[in-house]
Amino acid sequence: MTPTRTPLTLTPKQIEVLRCIADFRSSRRYSATIGEIAGRLAVSRPTVFEHIAALREKGLLAGSQGKARSLLLSPRAQRLLSDLRDATPPAQTVEGVPLLGRVAAGTPIEAVENAEALSLRTLFGHGDQLFALQVVGNSMIDEGIRSGDFVLCRRASTADNGALVVALVEDDNATLKRFYKESDRVRLQPANDNFDPIFSRQCRIEAVVLGLVRRLS
Repeated sequence: MTPTRTPLTLTPKQIEVLRCIADFRSSRRYSATIGEIAGRLAVSRPTVFEHIAALREKGLLAGSQGKARSLLLSPRAQRLLSDLRDATPPAQTVEGVPLLGRVAAGTPIEAVENAEALSLRTLFGHGDQLFALQVVGNSMIDEGIRSGDFVLCRRASTADNGALVVALVEDDNATLKRFYKESDRVRLQPANDNFDPIFSRQCRIEAVVLGLVRRLS
């Protein structure tokens, strides 16, 4: 008689961590670090560490503890993610805000009402590579990016000079800056005279910023 396996109880964030580890391994062929998972999920390193510890206790992670890039999914975790993919219903169209036309910010234009809908997916597309982050701090204030705003990002490992990026620098610290590649280093340029540029030889691009969302009232 085959023994009954105890059902697993996972939080949504623990499932996100598992998926992040799997996606990172699949796309880059090596394991993610705690800092990389924190940056991708927009949570703190201690929070990721707690989730990792819980997943190890549940037998979902293999690999040596305390070693960099040693996070591996156990066979049980691989089966779990496969079952979740199979059980996920087809994506449904997300309704957005009604888009009724255009409004002039200069010379008035004719008011013509259209029956359309506006959503973030309308503007930025679909896919697992898109995500949002809330801005903390005012180092990009001169470009109109304020603390509390939300930036819409697409995951990327490279960027053109001058692109607005989310980058990880020494000690896996994430920052939002303009990216410039110099001869032997990278310059991450703020848009506020009260902040100095960040120069790094260990900069890693995590995402390119596509847009900005702000609630005015």
